[in-house]
Amino acid sequence: MKIGRIETFLVPPRWLFVRVEAGDGAVGWGEASLEGHAEAVAGAFEAIRDRFLGHDAFAIEDIWQIAYRGGFYRGGPVLMSALSGLDQALWDLKGKALGLPAWQMLGGKVRDKVRAYAWIGGDRPDEIAEAAAARRAQGFSAVKMNATAELDFLGTPKLFDAVAKRVEAAQAAGMDVGLDFHGRVHKPMAKQLAKLLEPLGLLFIEEPLLSENPEGIAEIRELVSTPIALGERLYSRWDFKQFLTGGLVDIIQPDLSHAGGISECRRIAAMAEAFDVAVAPHCPLGPLALASCLQLAATSPNVVLQEMSLGIHYNVGHDLLSFVTDPAPLTAVDGFLPIPEGHGLGITIDEAAVREAHRAPHRWRNPVWRYRDGSFAEW
Repeated sequence: MKIGRIETFLVPPRWLFVRVEAGDGAVGWGEASLEGHAEAVAGAFEAIRDRFLGHDAFAIEDIWQIAYRGGFYRGGPVLMSALSGLDQALWDLKGKALGLPAWQMLGGKVRDKVRAYAWIGGDRPDEIAEAAAARRAQGFSAVKMNATAELDFLGTPKLFDAVAKRVEAAQAAGMDVGLDFHGRVHKPMAKQLAKLLEPLGLLFIEEPLLSENPEGIAEIRELVSTPIALGERLYSRWDFKQFLTGGLVDIIQPDLSHAGGISECRRIAAMAEAFDVAVAPHCPLGPLALASCLQLAATSPNVVLQEMSLGIHYNVGHDLLSFVTDPAPLTAVDGFLPIPEGHGLGITIDEAAVREAHRAPHRWRNPVWRYRDGSFAEW
């Protein structure tokens, strides 16, 4: 079965879908969304087409190795996101052609469902409580929210109390809470805030510092027992290697649309398992990315949580299920997402809707955040 066609589609709100068609008409879909840089990833597919049109569509590992190594220059968000979308689409195509779920081809299920969490926002405890209650009504038992927007290098520690009250409001609404620092808080304040939050029993603190500062993360790791999570800005097993061998993290968060797709993220998960590190894939993206994550959850025993991009501000007006014909495989029930039973990635894409949306391609860009003094703040 030879690859006959590779297409990309820029669809709202900020997604990049990949369609791979074999010569006999079999089709697979993947997601190469790279927030704010979709055009660059679409451009990377020019080299992918030159390389793989006419290649055996079932030779997924061979394609992965050639796509990663064959261009001499490798890694990074753009090239790895393109490879991720291609890899997902190939697993979807192969599964649909053979009548098997991707997880079945990967060795079979280790679980039937995976616990899910969704984002909530709000500046005041009452806003957080209301948002948490809404998530519970949608079937979630865990949420993630911002740590803070205003703690820069020497921010005021009195703001810590407001952070704690927001966490307590979500917990009072019956939610387990993960707190995302976004790498926004510089080390002096991050250490103090992490220490103060420890008694609250958080699921995790995410990116207490940027992953480009492993030495600082090591300092925080020595201060608290709260699980430390990171990994959304890492793109291969080699990027994760130092965090595992250094014992710096408790939970890794590879993004299956940035870190080499199902094939590479399964290797990353297996490597993490050897260090007793859990996996909670990053996924504030679309339906194909989430369906791919669920294939990983099905086959990797150390997957513990799955992020789901339901109703976050940059998806307003574009529901996660906009381009899916059946929402059931991507719907949380009693705090869990089911492992899809369908062939390939287990979902069916409305191709006509995708093609119609692509007629007006999105130009989504990351917002720029600033501190009160006007200086740049991390996302």
